[in-house]
Amino acid sequence: MATPPKLRALYRAFLRELPSRPLSEKSRSPLQARIRSTIASESKTPIEQAEQFLQYVKAQRMYATLLERYNPGMGMDEEERVRLTARRVGMDLPEEFSYAGSEESSGSGNKAE
Repeated sequence: MATPPKLRALYRAFLRELPSRPLSEKSRSPLQARIRSTIASESKTPIEQAEQFLQYVKAQRMYATLLERYNPGMGMDEEERVRLTARRVGMDLPEEFSYAGSEESSGSGNKAE
């Protein structure tokens, strides 16, 4: 069985890996509450298994960070990605033609009287 300081350090390490939440009346997420209850219950779960899961959570966070860093256009729409790619090679996309002005002129052109 693990000592309380070891369990406390493990719990704090899990909390560091979870996304931060603003302080409110319900400060703990359901996941935080579940981790706390599992660690506090002195269950038969070995400490090595919890440490291994902590390493997995750290690796997943690092993977997400690297994915965002090296694929910056992943969350962009196609038009924005094309515009930024053109700017990367020193070009600007031409402004798109708008038909807003032509609708007004076609509506006022029917003065047959």
